[in-house]
This record gives sequence, C-alpha cells and structure tokens, in this order.
Amino acid sequence: MALVHEFENSGNWLFRRRSWLPVFMVAAGIFMMYIGNRQAIIFDMRDEIIFLGVCFLGQLIRIFTVGFAPKNTSGRNTVNGQVADELNTTGIYSLIRHPLYLGNFFMWLGPVLFLRSVGFTIVFILLYWIYYERIMFAEEQFLRRKFGAIYDKWSEGVAAFIPYSFRYIPAGLPFSVRNVLKREYNSFVNIFVIFLLLDLFRNLFLSGKVCFTQMWLYLSIGAVIMWFIIRTIHKSTKWLEVEGR
Repeated sequence: MALVHEFENSGNWLFRRRSWLPVFMVAAGIFMMYIGNRQAIIFDMRDEIIFLGVCFLGQLIRIFTVGFAPKNTSGRNTVNGQVADELNTTGIYSLIRHPLYLGNFFMWLGPVLFLRSVGFTIVFILLYWIYYERIMFAEEQFLRRKFGAIYDKWSEGVAAFIPYSFRYIPAGLPFSVRNVLKREYNSFVNIFVIFLLLDLFRNLFLSGKVCFTQMWLYLSIGAVIMWFIIRTIHKSTKWLEVEGR
C-alpha cells in the first residue's frame, strides 16, 4: 500500500478511536504519579490554577472555532466518514487549518503539566504530534478530493497547526453562544473530571487516603451542575438548536 493511502487509512482509524486517547493518557498519568517523585506533585494552588488556565486556553480556542462554525463543519464527522458541507476559510480558519486540534492540545497539556514531569510532557507532545498528524492528513485528503483547487489555494497560505500568518478574515456568520453550549458542554466538564481524578490518586499516593483537595472538589461539583443543566436543556428542549449551525 502506498504511504499516502496508509497514512489516510490509519488517520481515519485513529479518528474513530480518538475517545480512547483520554483513557490512555489518564492511565499513563496515574502510573507516572505512582512511580515518580511524589513530593513534586504536592498540591500547590498557584501552579494548579496555571495548569487549569492552560486547559481554558484550549477550551477558548475551541469555543472561538465552534461559535462561528456553520452546520456540518468543524469536526462534524460520523461513523460513516468525514462530513463537510462547505470549506471554512474565515474566522480562525484564516489563521490555522486545524484549530480544534490545537485547542485539544492545550486542553490535554494542562493535566500533563499536573504531573510536574518534563520527560512525560515531552513524550506527550511527541505522541500527540504523531497521533493527530495522521488524523489531520486523513481529513485534508477528504477535503482536497471534495473541494479541489479551492482547498489547495486556501491551504497554501494557512498553517496547519502553528500560525505563521496573522491576516485574519472575519467569519461570515455571527458568534453563536447556543451552538457553543450545545457542542462544548461535554469537553468543558471533562477538564474538571480529569483533574479531580488525578487529584484523587495524587492524594492516595501521598497519604494513603481516598480524598479530594477542596479546590478541585468544589470546582468539579460546579462544573457537573453546569453540565447537568445544559444537558437537560439540550435533551429536553430546542433552545440550543440554531438554524444553519
């Protein structure tokens, strides 16, 4: 099999199984806390607020992307394959071709930094690069086949992952808070669930007791309450439905 087809097939395979990546990373993080320097992971509010801020940076990138995205774009893929009714070239897509994956990177970098391990952070960056490079390749192959020269012309002037040009073109649609709430409430609560789980095992390894640090417990309770409210609205009403989104 030619490499171009192998990369595309593996990218599609990895995309369909991308939900396993968080499970693997959390398990690896817990193991690293168990075998690593436990004094390094003692609770420090300043540091852990910074780690949470890194996650929020990723979430803001996703919010900015999703808030302007039309229907059936920006990650709207199904088990049957890629979906793209149109090519996004404005808004954040005028700066970077894969903003959702850049957002995901920072959302995962926060919990990785929680471990205070330079080695683990480097391994995470390398694995993320390899994992999502294949997924991005598969997506771009789909878009090139569907949009042809239009895609090629746009991609020539826009970076894949790290912006090098800042010629911002305003999005064609207004920002939709309701679309953001509908599509991002799960990823938002996952930030706190992951930190709370890491905090639980951190405290278990340090003290031998099953307990939570108050900061992470209270933040997680608040996030879960918000998640429950938004999910209830989403599942039982049409309020979050926006035409064309």
